[in-house]
Amino acid sequence: MVKGIHYCPHCEIKVLAAPDGLCPRCHIELSSSSRLIRGDGQRHSQSFLKPNDRSLGDSLSLASAGQNVPTEQYVASANQDVRADFIRRTYQHLAFAVLGFIAIEYLLLNSPMAPAMAGLMTGGYAWLVVLAAFMGVSYIADRWARSTTSMQTQYIGLVVYVVAEAIIFLPLLLIASMIAPQVIPHAALITLALFGGLTYTAFTTKKDFSFLGGILKIGFFVAMGLIVAGILLGFTLGLLFSGAMIVFAAVAILYSTSNVLRQYRPEQHVAAALSLFAAVALLFWYVVQFLLHFAGDD
Repeated sequence: MVKGIHYCPHCEIKVLAAPDGLCPRCHIELSSSSRLIRGDGQRHSQSFLKPNDRSLGDSLSLASAGQNVPTEQYVASANQDVRADFIRRTYQHLAFAVLGFIAIEYLLLNSPMAPAMAGLMTGGYAWLVVLAAFMGVSYIADRWARSTTSMQTQYIGLVVYVVAEAIIFLPLLLIASMIAPQVIPHAALITLALFGGLTYTAFTTKKDFSFLGGILKIGFFVAMGLIVAGILLGFTLGLLFSGAMIVFAAVAILYSTSNVLRQYRPEQHVAAALSLFAAVALLFWYVVQFLLHFAGDD
């Protein structure tokens, strides 16, 4: 049994191992090699304490530079209880993000300033500015959500992203509410069904879908090119594009779900929830657009 004082590589502090051998702070399983103090009060000379070993902060720097973080720090390498707790917290935060989005969007749509805001966001080339601002805010919010120094910063990142999504959705949902109000709940149900099916597929097959990352990057740049061209040249992308983007968003959900355990550490459940929420929001956006094309034909 693991006893005594240990160094937790995830918390980066010395902790007294719990009776079940877990770190009392992050619940990571501690090993005998992480023990710092022997029964006689002397410090162990462990290899992981050597100056040339990488700390968690070093690993994050390497990750941001395009190098791999040691796999033992990911949730997939933790014990079953830690994995289950991480999944539970991730999807709880995803649910809170969706509920927060619904609440903020409701307030925006019922605001007397909603038509003026939507017009300001979509007039002329303003939508290009809105998209650029949204991508900038998304990048910052994701960085905050991945913070290893403050849980408060992680939550601020998630909240900022949810608010940004609610704002950028305003013109689309305002149009939908005026043209065909039934489209919004129908799109929500379709999105929920697709998300549930894709999540079930990712978890039951247990396949690593990380190879989809390269496809998503290419698809993103192609889609952005078409969107920018449509704004500048004044043409509508149409039903086919909306259908293709639904497939793209479904692939993004599969990719993000597969990465929940493989690309995040136990304390990064907020960042994992943000990634899933972004994919769900993208899917919802294009399902609404897809249904609006048929509503316009009525």
